[in-house]
Amino acid sequence: MKNSKLKSALVLLLTLCIIAGSCVVAAIGIGKRHSGSAKNIQQGLDLKGGVSITFEIKNDEFTKKEFNDTIRKLQMRVDAFSTESLVYKEGDNRICVDVPGQTDAKTVLDDLGKPGSLYFVTDVTSEYKEGESDYEVHKVKGSDGKETIYRIWLDGNDIADAKGNVQADKDTQKKEYVVNLEMTKEGTKKFADATRENLNKPIGILYDDELVSNPTVNSVITEGSAVIEGQESLDEAEHLASTIRIGSLSLELKEMSHRVVSAKLGSDALAKSMKAGAIGIAIVIIFMLFVYRLPGLVAGLCLTAYTALILLVLNAYNLTLSLSGIAGIILSIGMAVDANVIIYARIREEIAAGRDVGASIELGFKKAASAILDGNITTIIAAFVLMWKGSGTIKGFAQTLAIGIALSMFTSLVVARILVKALYNLGLKAPGLYGKEKTRKVFDFVSKRGICIALSVIVVGVGVAFMAINANKGEGPFYFSIEFKGGQSTTVEFNKDYTVDEFNDKIKPAVAKAIGSDDVQGQKEVNSNSYVIKTSELTDEKFDAMKKTLKDEFGAIDSDDNFDDTFISATVGDEMRKDAVVATVLATICMLIYIWFRFKDLKFALSAVTALVHDVLVVIAFYAISRTIVGTTFIACILTIVGYSINATIVIFDRIRENLTLNTEKNIDYKAIVNKSITQTLTRSIYTSLTTFVTIAMIYVMGVNSIREFALPMMVGIICGAYSSVCITGSLWYMMKTGGKKDDPKKVTTKKETTKEVVKEA
Repeated sequence: MKNSKLKSALVLLLTLCIIAGSCVVAAIGIGKRHSGSAKNIQQGLDLKGGVSITFEIKNDEFTKKEFNDTIRKLQMRVDAFSTESLVYKEGDNRICVDVPGQTDAKTVLDDLGKPGSLYFVTDVTSEYKEGESDYEVHKVKGSDGKETIYRIWLDGNDIADAKGNVQADKDTQKKEYVVNLEMTKEGTKKFADATRENLNKPIGILYDDELVSNPTVNSVITEGSAVIEGQESLDEAEHLASTIRIGSLSLELKEMSHRVVSAKLGSDALAKSMKAGAIGIAIVIIFMLFVYRLPGLVAGLCLTAYTALILLVLNAYNLTLSLSGIAGIILSIGMAVDANVIIYARIREEIAAGRDVGASIELGFKKAASAILDGNITTIIAAFVLMWKGSGTIKGFAQTLAIGIALSMFTSLVVARILVKALYNLGLKAPGLYGKEKTRKVFDFVSKRGICIALSVIVVGVGVAFMAINANKGEGPFYFSIEFKGGQSTTVEFNKDYTVDEFNDKIKPAVAKAIGSDDVQGQKEVNSNSYVIKTSELTDEKFDAMKKTLKDEFGAIDSDDNFDDTFISATVGDEMRKDAVVATVLATICMLIYIWFRFKDLKFALSAVTALVHDVLVVIAFYAISRTIVGTTFIACILTIVGYSINATIVIFDRIRENLTLNTEKNIDYKAIVNKSITQTLTRSIYTSLTTFVTIAMIYVMGVNSIREFALPMMVGIICGAYSSVCITGSLWYMMKTGGKKDDPKKVTTKKETTKEVVKEA
């Protein structure tokens, strides 16, 4: 007994030390550079700012397809810096690249490479005859005036990818630095011809008329992949790979300007969000202590551990945190709390059933595991699909969500188990320490399904009506932001150095009033009094009104070259919208398949997905009715609600599955089982929704305006997700299971059937 207590005490002490150490590192870091500190997490343009580079197209003529293709390829390039990087059109022939978290534009340009022309060539100066040779050539005049003629075998569009790498030499096994090339389908054919005709001869890589590499062909290459050997270092290999990648753009670009810009949301946007989140989590911990007592204390420790661990992981992997990333963290926090609620509710059910506390702890974790794993795995499948098919902010959301879910499962199923068992073994065995059980009367949710479905139809219908009315008025079905519809960018220099917070608090509202639109963004140029002000496309009248306001009220300099304005395209372009839709549809299909596989019943899967679509439609209706701005956070908000909704539904379906297994009657009363299952999990639904709602409500109250635009629809989504999981999903499954037949009055349970479920004591 003494050995058991000593072992438990040591385990408890070690676990607490690890949690405390993680918190200290996340808060202040290690050493002079504060390594691991939350302050060192790379932040997005909205939270910290970065580098903005403007390129101009050198080609005299180009198609819309070539322009869009160049933007898409550039986006792929800058994703190497951060998934939150933005590439968008400015004016008729310019492309802007915004890279978050960077302060040195030269470093970005050096790493990115300067986009230009790229050819794979051989020197045919001595043999080429004008008008007789039947192949395409490129002529280069050297500094000495001599002309070199190159035959073009491939150009940049034939290269799919290029990466610097390290491999072992086949003969000596020594480390060598190489560039791995991947060709397009067309490029594969061209490269096979080139290597066949130039075996044991060099094929040069000509970039912006400069021969950057001249490797020798050692074999005929037909499979579409090749290796360029002979690089002196990994840096050299990566630089050549970067040159090849950036040179494969459809159009030739030249750099026009670059500047360092400040955070869109203000210098303290992240600090305010973190403070609000910390207060929300503290309230959740106090609530858990009050309701679950000793397990509530464990839940608080696990939530603290989770928060510290996710900050450390974001730091370790140098992931970029933006508003969409915060959305992923919020969802995973909700799921972490949910897991604890499910476990501790199960423990109290077992204690109420007459089992001793030790056995109840074992059974509680065991019975809760299936619901927790199914809910989390379903969501993590969606996260991986979004990482695979998504881009930009979608990928950022998916990354933080996947990490958050993995950590929430670890803290709830591993850390919580260690702590609870250690405390029990130390003598904390009184049932009262684990909270009191209350008997709850079964409510007939299924019979009320008509009212619930009608209410949902009305809400969605009102949303559709608002969309139609607003569209008919010429205002559009939604209040789309600049990110979605494009707009106008105006560079304004002031005679005073306004901070970003001053801009957001004073200048931004004044501009919004002058142009009659709340969709105003501002980015300060670092070490300058200038701001880049982005608005919807303005008429001459509204533009003049904005100029007058800025000059009269805020001291904007009145000169000919001030107020330089140009059109900018949507940063959430057609490609990203398509990616978002495709990724969401694929994620939904994958979730459907997983639920079908796990529950062995397609009706469960169809019911869950139907409820999921319902929640999305209700939130979209809210956007239409309230005219909340639809910006980049809209996608993250919808994806968060999808994850939250599916998790809430699976908890109820898991209990229905269990009750069906425990059923011993010959004729199964599906209605009674559904009602009983929803009632048994009702407290979990209320508590999880309440705790997640409180966390987001704090962010809404204490955050900056742009964060409020994200938090408000999220709160609506949480309420809607809780409502649909309790009032709709079970009833949908029942209707499918019984073929939509009318309820048999003889089968309606009239006795005072009760189930044991934990609820907050009055």
